[in-house]
Amino acid sequence: MAPASDIDLYAPVERDVILEVRTSKMKTMPGLKIETGIDKGIRSGRIPVSLIGLDADEHDLVFHGGKDKAIHGYCSLHYPTWQKEFPEAAARFDRGGFGENFVMGRMNERNVCVGDIVSVGDDGVVLQVSLPRQPCFKLNHRFQLKNFAPNTFKKSRTGWYYRVLHEGTVQAGDEIRLVQRNWPKWTIERVQEYLHRTLDDAAMNEELAAVTDMGDESRKAFEKRVEKFNAKQKRAAGVEEEKDRWRDFKIVEKKMQTPRISSFVLEAVTRDPEEAQAQHGSHARLRLPNGLLRSYSIVSGNTNRFELGIALEDPSRGGSAYLHNTAKEGDIVQVSRITTDVKPAGAASNHVFIVGGIGITAFLSMIEAYQNIHWETILHLALRDAANDMPFRSRIDALGDSVRLYDGSKGQRMGIPDIFASLPWNSHVYVCGPKRMMDQAMLEAKKRGLGEDEVHFEAFAADTTGDPFEVEVRSTREKKDQVLQVGGEETLLEVLRKHFGDDDVPSSCEVGNCGTCKVAVRSGQVEHRGTALMDEEKSEAMLSCVSRGVGRIAIEI
Repeated sequence: MAPASDIDLYAPVERDVILEVRTSKMKTMPGLKIETGIDKGIRSGRIPVSLIGLDADEHDLVFHGGKDKAIHGYCSLHYPTWQKEFPEAAARFDRGGFGENFVMGRMNERNVCVGDIVSVGDDGVVLQVSLPRQPCFKLNHRFQLKNFAPNTFKKSRTGWYYRVLHEGTVQAGDEIRLVQRNWPKWTIERVQEYLHRTLDDAAMNEELAAVTDMGDESRKAFEKRVEKFNAKQKRAAGVEEEKDRWRDFKIVEKKMQTPRISSFVLEAVTRDPEEAQAQHGSHARLRLPNGLLRSYSIVSGNTNRFELGIALEDPSRGGSAYLHNTAKEGDIVQVSRITTDVKPAGAASNHVFIVGGIGITAFLSMIEAYQNIHWETILHLALRDAANDMPFRSRIDALGDSVRLYDGSKGQRMGIPDIFASLPWNSHVYVCGPKRMMDQAMLEAKKRGLGEDEVHFEAFAADTTGDPFEVEVRSTREKKDQVLQVGGEETLLEVLRKHFGDDDVPSSCEVGNCGTCKVAVRSGQVEHRGTALMDEEKSEAMLSCVSRGVGRIAIEI
């Protein structure tokens, strides 16, 4: 056979040979506690094929397996190319490296189409191409290359899945023959173009949502984009309001978790028919009966019913004191935005949470969800008194041996430098706690060269005071400039709201985490605070809830 570099991967292939058949039982990944079915070994002889795949082949059913992902095919010609592109990992790029069941000779993402029906061997096996393989962090860990996985879909070398239409047996050396091509326009590579690389082509999204032979995982992604695009079009046409909508919620449960932390379950008075699960790391913006606006972390629930965990601040700015001392079951509070600023770090092998006290509310639902999908998690939790100051105890206990507890009442202290020094390979770090903890974690992250995409900081309080400053505001709606004064005890967000209202200046967390209140900076020096902006954004934007101008600045809203 010619060298891989000399073979035209776009050449049509209607017949190919299965070079190897591979299967695996679930095994623990090296260096992790989670199990995987990626380490597949060569099988000899005839192997039974059922509707759920090959005999004795096991999957992590959260992401793999099932009828749409019964068998994974991968082209052997890709391996020499990977070896050249990543010489430091060349030895690991060998057949079976991607966890494939069928090692193919020439069939690849450029000549295989979604919906293709193929026959295999002479024992009656009939398969249908269902969807592209979606890479996950396990490829990074397997090849020991950080952020490797996205390369697979960027270069369209992911492999593809088959569903089984007719059972039988297969073996290495069997011929695989194209029987029927239902969607000749949609090669795996072209599907990936719009699934991963060109996301905002409305016409293509709509066309792909109608490819009935495509597996649910990919087809529903296109259906969701079509739904979002249609909703956006309605808003642009004035059919729907895009402004903040305050909804009435009833406090249906108030429960003391610890002497200083209470949980509140809020339920919508009028249910939103488009109910959605609250995203992990979400916070809800509340308008209390005393007029105060506050944001609190959601520990569980959806957009119609959710639970908050709130500590009584000392001293309180008014919000927590009202909820702890005045609010009661049956009371009505208003809720507008439910947002999150936490992006799931799907490329990480390990997820390390560094948390102090009430900060657990920011991440608890996320940690539970990560464990449910078999992501490796470690929670470092510092409490004043573990016996009396642990909120949501049963849920934290259920996290098992992933929790490292530091009990202040016993003189135990969380050593943040030690935690960062011992981070497992390819870790993503999440931090929420008192300012001293946050500052120390930021310092350690910088010392160890961790990028902004490797650490997430979630503040639950922020210092917003400083020197007074002047701001020239250009409003795109009012088409004129105004000069406003921001006092030392005021935030830019508060001043903007006084003059322009909530709708022109949206916000959510109001402690610099989420970025909802970001405004464009036209000129002037800004003292940046908060964690929502990347370094490259700070030259042209600021967080109006926490950041301050120096002297005079000019912004646009």
